[in-house]
Amino acid sequence: MKVGLVQQSCTSDVRANVEKLKKNITECAQKGAELVVLQELHNSLYFCQTEDTGCFDLAETIPGPSTEEFSALAKSLNIVLVLSLFEKRAVGLYHNTAVVIERDGSIAGKYRKMHIPDDPAYYEKFYFTPGDLGFHPIQTSVGKLGLMVCWDQWYPEGARLMALAGADMLIYPTAIGWESTDPQDEKDRQLGAWMTVQRGHAVANGLPVITVNRTGVEKDPSGETNGIQFWGNSFVAGPQGELLTQFPSDKEENRVVEVSMTRSEDVRRIWPFLRDRRIECFGDLTKRFRD
Repeated sequence: MKVGLVQQSCTSDVRANVEKLKKNITECAQKGAELVVLQELHNSLYFCQTEDTGCFDLAETIPGPSTEEFSALAKSLNIVLVLSLFEKRAVGLYHNTAVVIERDGSIAGKYRKMHIPDDPAYYEKFYFTPGDLGFHPIQTSVGKLGLMVCWDQWYPEGARLMALAGADMLIYPTAIGWESTDPQDEKDRQLGAWMTVQRGHAVANGLPVITVNRTGVEKDPSGETNGIQFWGNSFVAGPQGELLTQFPSDKEENRVVEVSMTRSEDVRRIWPFLRDRRIECFGDLTKRFRD
């Protein structure tokens, strides 16, 4: 299957961001993409650098304006499309939500981000309620998509649960970057860890992994930090963790990558990790810590 990845920068102009996204999605479809994946919270700047109640105005319902507009585009291009939106579920209740649009423009399903960070420049707990939909792949015409979002990518449990529910691939819309005052060796370690853990999910579960990150520098509105330099490096890994493509850190780019939908079966036959799991011994994984 051909998968399109859109790595782009964003500005404060939501309309301009959406128009650029639509152009990039169309370019991927014209190159033969059957599935196109966008980055986390792609309609706007990454607003979680500060705690600002005014930013809640960016949220929208699902279904809502964005799903309607992107659904029309997906239908016209005959593609499956993965969105990442700031969901307004109810007054005072918001989620960081990924949505899958089917080829016919219908909503195939959604996933609400389960793990919510609260770190300097990533104050997501102020905005997002943890997801309550669990780890369930979304069935589409191109396969069962194990969809998670950004901070979820550090947790092997979510990837495993998606695999155990029959996911054909793992997908992570992402917004992650460097703090400018970190030395270069620390930046290299962070990026290396980020790629390693996700490639590990591919290996441990025998599944391809698709990760799409933002790029560009976004200023801190408070001026307390130097902002975030989003490190790009969107990538696709095969079921043995092999890199099928890796984007640069500082460039906007669209790519279409061929992902085998049969290789997972071959890999799991030679590396039968699911067969050999000692599930009767894993009960303590539901504990916060083993004292």
